[in-house]
Amino acid sequence: QVQLVESGGGLVQPGGSLRLSCVASGSIFSINFMRWYRQAPGKERELLAGITGGITTNYADSVKGRFTISRDNAKKMVYLQMNSLKPEDTAVYYCNAYMDGRYYWGQGTQVTVSS
Repeated sequence: QVQLVESGGGLVQPGGSLRLSCVASGSIFSINFMRWYRQAPGKERELLAGITGGITTNYADSVKGRFTISRDNAKKMVYLQMNSLKPEDTAVYYCNAYMDGRYYWGQGTQVTVSS
């Protein structure tokens, strides 16, 4: 069974950092692009960052300069380094990947930024 599993969420103070990880498991032939989204209570899911099979990345304006997406193709993992966190970054963060011709979502990991 192919699945994505996120980890690394938690409670952090404003200005702090967190690193989210997402691993793809199961019988996977190829992973195309990988992305991070988030969804805050009462809001729509928001695309934060994406990375292709190579090194091309893109970011939402809301996180540009603070968040960095990266991936390890050998480990089938994608990461989201989050710095200078703000209370408005509080949300459930989801990993998304296009693998073997279809989209997959992880179950999400909670990030709470609060003093």
